[in-house]
Amino acid sequence: MFNEKVHVLDHPLLQHKLSILRDENTGVKEFREIVSEIAALECYEATRDLPLEEVEIKTPVATGTFKALAGKKLAIVPILRAGLGMVDGILNLIPSAKVGHIGLYRDPETHQPVEYYCKMPNDISERDVIILDPMLATGGSASAAITFLKGYGCKHIKLMNIIAAPEGVACIQKDHPDVDIYVAAVDEKLNDHAYIVPGLGDAGDRIFGTK
Repeated sequence: MFNEKVHVLDHPLLQHKLSILRDENTGVKEFREIVSEIAALECYEATRDLPLEEVEIKTPVATGTFKALAGKKLAIVPILRAGLGMVDGILNLIPSAKVGHIGLYRDPETHQPVEYYCKMPNDISERDVIILDPMLATGGSASAAITFLKGYGCKHIKLMNIIAAPEGVACIQKDHPDVDIYVAAVDEKLNDHAYIVPGLGDAGDRIFGTK
């Protein structure tokens, strides 16, 4: 159904934490913490292809040659507002990453994305970019964000979600076949309100306690 650009991450820790997120009884504090933890776990896979270089290091015992990141510039771009919940988990791993922001909301009638805010690092075009959004539903917002970043000159873009609907994955594959998708689960479908089924409800509301 999906091509090699779609990475469904089935690690046991991810799946366990995702089940806690899905539970309607999980409170705001725990939900927020687990979203951050899942983002960190997914980040390991999304950055697996980062280049390494050899560096010489003197340990307390001897001098040796070891591996270090080869100076690759990274940026993470959360789609507001729910994507903000994934930022800290990644910055804990990659504190040197820069952060851009895209504000999009879904029109309740057309379900199409509407942009209301954008702020990017000045050198965004020189960086590998990971777009963050917990839910990939229709795919409209993610596709719009990718198009926007390509307009800035970004050439290496990845999309990181927690849960996706098949419709959303298909949208990204159609609109942006060059973009890798990292997701912990692909659920059954979208309902008539464009919510993922079974999903976990509105991720933004559950992260920020506004449900």
